[in-house]
Formats: sequence, structure tokens, C-alpha cells
Amino acid sequence: MAAFLYGVLLQWKLDIRSKTLLITCYIVPLLFFFIMGGIFTSVMPDAKYTLIQSMTVFGVTMGALIGLPPSLVEIYGGDIKKVYSANGVPMYLGLILTNLSAYIHLFIMSIILYIVAPIVFDAVIPESPLLYFCSLAIFIAVSLSIASIIGLAVKDQAKTSMFSILIFLPSTMLSGIMFPSEFLPQAFITAGKLFPASWGYSLMCENSMRFENLLPLFIILIAAVGVCVLLLKKLQLK
Repeated sequence: MAAFLYGVLLQWKLDIRSKTLLITCYIVPLLFFFIMGGIFTSVMPDAKYTLIQSMTVFGVTMGALIGLPPSLVEIYGGDIKKVYSANGVPMYLGLILTNLSAYIHLFIMSIILYIVAPIVFDAVIPESPLLYFCSLAIFIAVSLSIASIIGLAVKDQAKTSMFSILIFLPSTMLSGIMFPSEFLPQAFITAGKLFPASWGYSLMCENSMRFENLLPLFIILIAAVGVCVLLLKKLQLK
């Protein structure tokens, strides 16, 4: 247990020094919030009722899909993997540590948005903070599970960025955070349901844990974890 906690602390220190994580988990989401938050509330005054949720979905999706995969590629696509094998370190440890560290960073970023949005843009705080943060916790976990697949499956940094962007763009554009999903063609609405951002946004905007929103997220999470297990076993054989 002590070794595991030391590993978490070490990963945290490495992430703090990581420019990629700093940019994707803090700088870009918060910059997007300050710019787009002003635009949304000026053009659509009612946006203040869902501003916290929409900005959080954007920040979590970006931090997970753009920020996490490069860290996993660095571990499993380079010399760190060889060090793991040589010292008998379980192959899954790097995945767990990077996910845990990214989870903490994304939760901190989300708390910052939750506190700052009402002060800066008069955003409305969710009626039930407990349900909101429970929904957020689930959404972050599901988003990181998808990002983990990219980081484990793709070994090239350039290709990793390409796949991350290919999933990030439709995740945010079709989730309903930019404009109501009802404005989209039915085919785009259906496509948006394939990504966790759409279900996470719906879950966080409601003041109840509705089964129809939770079920797709849990299905995505279980499927993603299963794929990650298979990919880790494949890496062990190499």
C-alpha cells in the first residue's frame, strides 16, 4: 500500500511538471470558460442555468481525451514499459496511476469552474450539489476510460493526437453544450449518443440520477475497461 501511495505521489509530481497536462486540464478549459462563458451568457441569457455543466463537460472531455493518452504512450510505448518488465512491476500500475492522477486534476478543474462561474457570469448553481458531483465523478471516470483505450492502442504520439481529436470534436459538438441538440439533424443526435459527453451533460443538468442516463455511461465504462484489460494483456506478451 505504501508503494502504491508513493507511486501516486510520484505520478502527481510528474503531472505537475507536464506542460501537456497543465494546458489540457487547466489552461485551455479555463480560458475557454472565460471567453465562451461571456459569449454564451450575452447571446443566450438562459445559458447561465447550464453554464457550469456545459463548461465542465468541455473541460473534462478535453483533459481526458487530449491530456491522458500522451502520458500512457510515454509509459507503454517507450522505455518505461521495459523498466516495468525488468523490475516485475505489474503492467496495469502505470494505467491506474495516470488515470488516478488525471482524475484528481480534472476534479480540481471542475471545482474551480463550479466556484468561479457564479461569481463571474452569475451562473446558477445546481440545486443538488451532492447529485451534481456524483454525476461528475461518474462522467470523469467514463471519459478517462475512453482516453485510456487511445493511449494503450496507439503507440505513436502523432497518431495519438489525431485519434484524440477525432473523438474530442464530435464529443463536444454533438453533446448539446454548444447549442441545444434539438437543433441538430436526427442522424447527428444519434451519433452524439455514442459519446459519454452527451450522457454526462444530461446527467449533470438534471437533479436526479435517472437510469436512462446512467445506463449508457455504465455500459461505455464496462466496455472500455474490458478493452483496456485486453490491451494490457497484449502488451504483456510483447
